[in-house]
Amino acid sequence: MADGRVRLAAGLMGNAASLLLYAAPILTFYRVIRKRSTEEFSCVPYIIALWNCFLYTWYGLPVVSCGWENFSLVTINGLGILLELSFIIIYFWFASAGGKKKVATVAVPVILVSCAAAIISAFVFHDHHRRKVFIGSVGLVASVAMYGSPLVVVKQVVQTKSVEFMPFYLSFFSFLASWIWLAYGLLSRDLFLASPNMVGCPLGVLQLLLYCKYRKKGVMEEEHKSWDVEKNNSEKTKQRFQLVVAEDSSTTGARVEQVFS
Repeated sequence: MADGRVRLAAGLMGNAASLLLYAAPILTFYRVIRKRSTEEFSCVPYIIALWNCFLYTWYGLPVVSCGWENFSLVTINGLGILLELSFIIIYFWFASAGGKKKVATVAVPVILVSCAAAIISAFVFHDHHRRKVFIGSVGLVASVAMYGSPLVVVKQVVQTKSVEFMPFYLSFFSFLASWIWLAYGLLSRDLFLASPNMVGCPLGVLQLLLYCKYRKKGVMEEEHKSWDVEKNNSEKTKQRFQLVVAEDSSTTGARVEQVFS
């Protein structure tokens, strides 16, 4: 009874952490809509997250699991599907022609694999255990890919020494969710819920370390740029003031000459 309550509590906390993880890109897409450009942001993390949500929603349904034993998976991942689809549509709308092509190249295979996995599990396997093994194995790959997907920009982060296009909240909530779902999987004695998070935890730590390392450099560069802008603005103001004074002096001199003439 006590184990069931702890498991339920872990599931609720996992739902909260995953909700924050799936909602984290809202700030990023507010910027995309405001600037009407996807800039250097990558679409890969959102497509992989959609794949993960689809598989684990299916995993939690009675078709695969025994009854509603994994109901918490269905609720949060069902919401995740709606959020990730919204982000992908917004990204596609504001992406360049090349960006749209990249979205299609990554999204279409992900959708086809997800549909194929659902059909195979429903019609080829005829017991819950085999269905869980099959969907759990595919979901394991999807979860590891989702937790590591923010690292697709790691090369850019290292080269530019800037974390501007590696959103902090996406990395932080990915780290938090992986630890909580690891606990949930261990309490449930479900290897397919625990094992991907064993990989997700160190990947989350790596992302946060990268962010901490390059964030300070980005802040210092930003402060330097703002100082240069202020300096340039003050010089321009000074030049304008000198020009106005010179014009006033020349106008006064002309008036004096006109009076004496």
